[in-house]
Amino acid sequence: MHPIRTAVFALLFAASGARAADGPGTPRVPPPFHLVNASFDSVTRLAIAAAGTGDYRAIALGHPLQGGLDAITFDVPAGGCLRDLRVTFANGRVLDVPAINVCRRHGLRLAGR
Repeated sequence: MHPIRTAVFALLFAASGARAADGPGTPRVPPPFHLVNASFDSVTRLAIAAAGTGDYRAIALGHPLQGGLDAITFDVPAGGCLRDLRVTFANGRVLDVPAINVCRRHGLRLAGR
């Protein structure tokens, strides 16, 4: 095999091995998540939890997300890919969005009332 191809193959093999070594016991840091509020009500609170645990962690909004396309991008805490999202609106309504795969899906658009 050509020396350059051998080096490239060795680098690719080493990189794939490093990712495989990150196995299930290693907390994964998902990419930032983008939430768009296209609903009619303002979002006043936002929280995230590992799917099915009910152990929600508040996400700092800074200010309410106004209805009509206000948005926020936030860092997802390290952990698994499946997360539950809890959105609280100004009128008191709570929307629970279960089992979002934040490793594959990097955003959510809230719509309706």
